[in-house]
Amino acid sequence: METILVVEDEESLRLLYERELTREGYRVISAESGEEAVQKINGDSVDLIVLDIRLTGMNGLEALEEMLLKKRNLKVVINTAYANYKDDFSSWLADAYLIKSSDLDELKSTIRNLLHKQ
Repeated sequence: METILVVEDEESLRLLYERELTREGYRVISAESGEEAVQKINGDSVDLIVLDIRLTGMNGLEALEEMLLKKRNLKVVINTAYANYKDDFSSWLADAYLIKSSDLDELKSTIRNLLHKQ
């Protein structure tokens, strides 16, 4: 069973993603900050990260760089409400960049594709 780390500071969205991805058959762990996410990848075997960018403390792009320094082959989906971060070179480290939507089909499909093209 693949493990997904959901990094989202908005509790309602974090819980929604956890529930929906668990229903898809994934083991889901979560973090509400960049610092917590960096700690969690050290302790857990994580296959993919769903990462928000605007987080309290360390932002998602800073956390992304830290996590990839520790585990280079992580799959990462940036999932944010802001399209303007796509121009930031740090965001190019991610495997996918999605704009948040109430329809989670694109997120689920992207996760499925990334995990199964290994």
